[in-house]
Order: sequence, then structure tokens, then C-alpha cells
Amino acid sequence: MKYSLVGGLAAADRNRKDISVAGPREEAQKRRHLLFKGGPPEQESPRGLGARAALGLAVLGIVYGDIGTSPIYALRQAFIGTTGVAVTAGTVLGVLSLVFWTLVIIISLKYMTFVLQADNQGEGGIFALIALLRPWRHLERRRRLLLILFGLLGASLLYGGVIITPAISILSAVEGLQVATPGLERYVVPTTIAILVALFAFQSRGTARVGIVFGPVMLLWFLAMAVLGAESIVDTPRVLAALNPYWAFHFFQWNAWIAFLVMYAVFLVSTGGEALYADLGHFGRKPIRWVWFGFVLPALLLNYFGQGALLLREPGIKQPFYHLAPQWLLYPLVGLATLATIIASQAAITGAFSLTRQAIQLGMMPRLRVTQTSHEVRGQIYIAAVNWALMAATIAVVLMFQSSSALAAAYGAAVNGTMIVTTVLAFVVAREIGRWKRPTALLFLVFFLSVDLLFFATNAMKIPDGGWFPIVIGLVFFLMMSTWRRGGQCLTEERPHSTQPLEELIQQVDKEDIARVPGAAVFLSAHVEDSPRTLPYHVWRNRALQKQVIVLTVLIEDVARIAPDERIEFEELEHGFMRVILHYGYMQGVNVPSDLAICKKQGMDLDLDEVTYYTGNLTVVPSSQQRCMWKWRGHLLSFLMRNAASPSDYYQLPVAQTVILGVPVRL
Repeated sequence: MKYSLVGGLAAADRNRKDISVAGPREEAQKRRHLLFKGGPPEQESPRGLGARAALGLAVLGIVYGDIGTSPIYALRQAFIGTTGVAVTAGTVLGVLSLVFWTLVIIISLKYMTFVLQADNQGEGGIFALIALLRPWRHLERRRRLLLILFGLLGASLLYGGVIITPAISILSAVEGLQVATPGLERYVVPTTIAILVALFAFQSRGTARVGIVFGPVMLLWFLAMAVLGAESIVDTPRVLAALNPYWAFHFFQWNAWIAFLVMYAVFLVSTGGEALYADLGHFGRKPIRWVWFGFVLPALLLNYFGQGALLLREPGIKQPFYHLAPQWLLYPLVGLATLATIIASQAAITGAFSLTRQAIQLGMMPRLRVTQTSHEVRGQIYIAAVNWALMAATIAVVLMFQSSSALAAAYGAAVNGTMIVTTVLAFVVAREIGRWKRPTALLFLVFFLSVDLLFFATNAMKIPDGGWFPIVIGLVFFLMMSTWRRGGQCLTEERPHSTQPLEELIQQVDKEDIARVPGAAVFLSAHVEDSPRTLPYHVWRNRALQKQVIVLTVLIEDVARIAPDERIEFEELEHGFMRVILHYGYMQGVNVPSDLAICKKQGMDLDLDEVTYYTGNLTVVPSSQQRCMWKWRGHLLSFLMRNAASPSDYYQLPVAQTVILGVPVRL
């Protein structure tokens, strides 16, 4: 079964026959990475010190922005964000011990050691896990359907985290102004909003130029954190006792309920885990790992322990991160922190663009116009609808919560929910694809899921204090994605009643008195075997058809990319008809004219300037009776379809040569 996005909604093609070649599908499956069992070779690391340094800078600038800016607010939140936590030697060492072991267990073990192994042709992220499970197969099995819906929920919750990331990061950095000069407190929110507006307004121009400075700025940021933290540790070396897990157990032993509440703040140190997994496709596992263990993790630990040492010396400190710096260095540090948080926000925004494109390609969201902002870097894209929606939501979040402390309560629940989904999906992938033995896989699941659920329980306590916001955002996206996916299934079930086999239609056209006029017509079809809905409508309405007719289907595979030489299948049929199938990975953009040009080079007799493209604009008419979905959901599906990008935009068809035919469908 393949998954097609042609015709306005995705539809599962359950009866596809091999046509010209079997290469694209089979070769794609051969390249599928087997979790923890080899798979395709790791990309060769660059040779030479200069090349490795450049790669390391790129990893710093793209991958570690989110987790790298959490020291600004995470440890502070553990003490001033939870009522009843006294700043004593025991509590400071206990919280630091929890921070250390959280970074070790969640980031170093779960993500770096295990989850990064689960890639789909080198791509990571929750949609890569969903695609590895081949989501459009065996949906008739209830467990399988629930698993895919569970994955959709995790992906939906990511949008809630993406909205809060720019808000909490930039707001926490700008709050340094009130440490340097208390009278500037009233300017924190307006300054944050101004930075956010400028950041989102810049997105349409692409990030290629700014990306050049991302790495050096983040290098300076991590070095500054490490140096400031190390100086503080030298003054109070006893803080290193927190490396002993005894202090974490001691903290829970004497502060059981309060310690449980503090865990939501401790979780903030790990919120970049999903981001670094999603960036796997940009750099590969090895660079991400050696930058983490060789530089980022030591810098983070030095800063966290440095803040802890400062709290041991001065328990009354309210902003331990900024008070690590001497007074003369505060303004430069605030400026550097602002740049670092802008970079972290930029990574979150571009990640949202990538996440959305993957969802569209996998048939989980309506078509949106995707603009490529760089000819050299495939991952640099811009989606205007997502950009402006994120800007509005992020500014609303800043106005609602007003401070990073209040936002921290809202941040963890959505990200933690996505981590839970990642753990479960990774377990299933390990069993189905990696062929893990049941005891080993269950050990992985039980251990890491227990940690995830512990953090989720404490984050759930903060839902009334703001944690509801990203969850509501996630549920809205989940409703939209699940409705769109269900709509695709409904159209598939309805298809036998409204279409006919292509070969049957060809014979009927030949027998009827249909005028064949000069030119070529390309009809976009959602299914390989059946005729597109628009073709018979056009023929019987106009009683005419071009002499050359191409029935074209775009199939989005559940692998990241399909090579150009494996993308095209075509077959010549009778009476001037031809069937063409274009294969794309879920990380690739669709360009129908470009691939038709390749067909022409391969021998197809086709004048692209004379081609007319026909595509259908399906209009859902909700039924008064419950046929496939509830009536209110049918209205939602109809709304989503009306607001999807036009086929000419999505498939990059020339507007002057495209005809869009409205086709009503009753569900």
C-alpha cells in the first residue's frame, strides 16, 4: 500500500500493481535503517581539523540552541518557582544531583545512546518513527490504529512546545536587564515582543546568511557558561558532591512532596532532547554525539554546578545565572544570552516548518504553500501560514504569562508528552524492525517510560498554572491531523462508488463519439488503478479529449527521500493514454513539471509548453446521516479542504496551464 496526496486529500492505495519497474519501493525498503542492527553506513565524517571544527560549529548552532539556553531559567525555577523549597545545602545538592542524572539518563542514555539509532534514511524525529512503522498498513487492526493516533498526538504536542520555546527563551534572556538595572523591568515584555516580531518577520528571507554566525555565537555562549560556572565551582568546590546520587535520594527522603513538585523544574534541563533527535538528518549521529559529550554536556554541567555553588554561598540570590557574572559583564552577558535565545528560537521555528512539511507529505495535514529559501540547503524552507500563526501565538503567550517563571510552568507538559510518545514508538520500532528480543525491549520501555511518566506526573501538577495552554494547542493540532487522516480513509472507502478502472474508461472513450483534439492533458489521480474523478467529468461534459492523456499519480513513500533515478514509473496504455507514477519521500518537495521533463528526456513524446494540467478540488458535503464521520467533523474536514493550498502551488504547476475542477463528495 502506498500513500497518495493527489486530489486534495491523502488516500491509501490498497490495490496497487507493479507497473513498469519495482525499483523505487523495494529499494527504499532495502535502505530502511534497522534499529540498533546496522542499516546504512553513517555518513563519513569530514577529514581534517578545520573541517571537523566547522561541522562542530554547525552542530552547535543548529542542534543545541534549546537545551543550551535552559540554564538561564531551569535551576532558578527549581527554587523560586515552587513554594516551600528552602535554599539549604541539602536542597541545593539534591536538586543539582537530580539535574545531573536527568541529563545523563534522558539525554545521554535515552537519546544519544538509543533513540538516535532509530533513523529513517538518516532522518530523525517523531515523524521518522511514525514512518518507520509504515503507518498506512494494517490500519484495520485496532492496536495499529491506536498506535498511529498516539504518534499523531505526540507530533501535535510538539507544536505546543514550539510556541513556548521562543517566548520563554527570549523572555528569560531579556529579564537579565532587570538584574543589571532594576528600573528596566517594565521594558522586558515590550522588548521581548519587539524581538519576536523582528524574528518572525525575517523568516521569509531564509536563514542562510544568519546561519553563518549561529555556530560562533553558540560557541561563545557555551564557553561563557563554562567559564562563569567553573570560577564559581573553584570558590565552592564542595558543590561537586552532588555528582553522588545519594543527594538526590536524600532530597526525596526528607522533602518527598516538595521534591516531587520540584521535578517539573528539573525536567526543563532536558527539553532539547526532541529537537536534537529531529536534527539527526542534518548532521548524522556521530557529530551530534561527540559535540554533546565533548563540549555541550561539560559546559552545561559546569554552569549548573556553578549556579549551585553560588546558591551555597548566597542563598538569597534570585537570578543565579546572571549573578555568576561580575557587574561590569552583565550587559554583555544579557546581549549574548539574547543572541543565543534568538538562535534557539530560530531552530524551533525552522523545526516547525520541517515538521509541518513532513506532516503534509505523510498525508496528516492539509496542503500548505512551502517556499524553498535556499537552493543549496534542502532543509531551509518557509511556510507563511505556520510562521504568522506561530508569531501570533507566541506573542499571545508572552502577554498572558509576562515572565519566564510563569512560562516555565507551561513548558514541560507538552514536551514531556512528546517524549513519552517517542519512548513508546521507539520500543515498537525496536521490536518490529530492529528485531529486539522481548526482554531487552521491555527493559528499555519500562526503564525510560518510568522516568518519562515520573516527570509527566509532576508536570501535570502545573497544568492549572499554565500547562494547559500547550496541551490545548496540541489537541487542536491532533483534532485537525486526525480528521484529515480520517478524511483520507473515508475518501478511499467512498472511491469504488464514484470512480471506475482506468482501462475500462479508456475503452469507453474509444467506443463513444469523443473528439480527440491536438495537445496533451495531465490528469492528477489519487490512485494508480482507477481513473481520476476529474477525467470522466471532463470527458462527458465537453465530449472532447486531447490526443495525448497522461494519468499521473504522486506517491509519498514512508521513507525520507527517493533518489531522482528511482522516482519515476511510466507505462504506455492504449489510445494515446499513459500512466505515470512519481515517488517522493516525506522530506521532499513535489515538482510535477520537473519530473515530467525527466520523462521527456527518457523518451516520452511530450511538449511541456502545450500541456494542460487537470486536478480536482474536492468539496466535502457532510451527510445528515453518520456515514463515515460525525457531521461536525465533516464540516471541519470541509473547512480544512477549502483552506488548503491550491494544487498549482503544492505541485508547482504552471498556473496558466492548470485547470481546477470542483468535485463534490458526500461523506
